[in-house]
Amino acid sequence: MADLAPEPGAAALRVAVDGPDVAAPVALAEALATRLPPLGRSAVVVPAAGFLRPASLRLEHGRTDPDARYTDWLDAGALAREVLDPLGPGGSGEFLPVLWDVARDRAARAPRRPMPPGGVLLVPGALLQGLGLAFDVVVHLRVTPAARRRRTPPELAWELPAFDRYDAEVDPAALADAVVLADAPERPALVLRGRFS
Repeated sequence: MADLAPEPGAAALRVAVDGPDVAAPVALAEALATRLPPLGRSAVVVPAAGFLRPASLRLEHGRTDPDARYTDWLDAGALAREVLDPLGPGGSGEFLPVLWDVARDRAARAPRRPMPPGGVLLVPGALLQGLGLAFDVVVHLRVTPAARRRRTPPELAWELPAFDRYDAEVDPAALADAVVLADAPERPALVLRGRFS
């Protein structure tokens, strides 16, 4: 990843770290962000969870609706408009680090930030593929259905059908540039594809 350049005219290499919470995509993105500067690349982490819709929209069908979790939680348009497009070709080079404060259910009111030249943007989160988002590289953290069921806390088990549907409809492992087999978090295995292989 340190060797990949942004598209011509882009402010950053835009990387998705796609995976369920049990695979800890935010932790992986933050670990990558600390390893890139010694390799000559600045890195910024912008969690997709900062671009969830307001509770009135996100939870319109209840707090435990797996279909809503799959289709209604992430404001993909806002993530594109405020982060991915401004850092892509012809963009302003400034991004919004967070849009929505989920805990307080109100706008975060964060100021825009400039992207360091030639930097890497890491966007960790769940269910990020199949939405038409302009990522240059996608790393998918693959957790099998059996491992998801084993590792998901009981209070979040209602989300499991959303991830099953994602696997069936999007096939995120097939779309990704790199796949991390993350059934056993202490022993992840990296599978490289396309320009990485």
